Amino acid sequence: MAEGHIDVKLSKDEALILFEWLAHFDETETLPTRDESEQKVLWLLEGKLEKKLTEPLLPDYLDRVKEAKKRILDS
Repeated sequence: MAEGHIDVKLSKDEALILFEWLAHFDETETLPTRDESEQKVLWLLEGKLEKKLTEPLLPDYLDRVKEAKKRILDS
C-alpha cells in the first residue's frame, strides 16, 4: 500500500485548464495512457477537480477556460 498523501496546490486557472484537458480526452476516449493504472489515476484526478470547480456548470465555461489560458500564457 502506498504511504501517505501528497498535496499539490494549483491556481484556479491551472485547475480549470487541467480539468478541461482531462475532460476533453476523456470525452473523445483518446486519453494518452500506457496502461489501466494511468487511466484510473487520470479519471480520479478529473473527478477530484470536478468536485472542486464550479466553472464547468456555468454557461460561459468555455469562455472562462479561454480566459484562464490567456492569463497563464501572459504570466
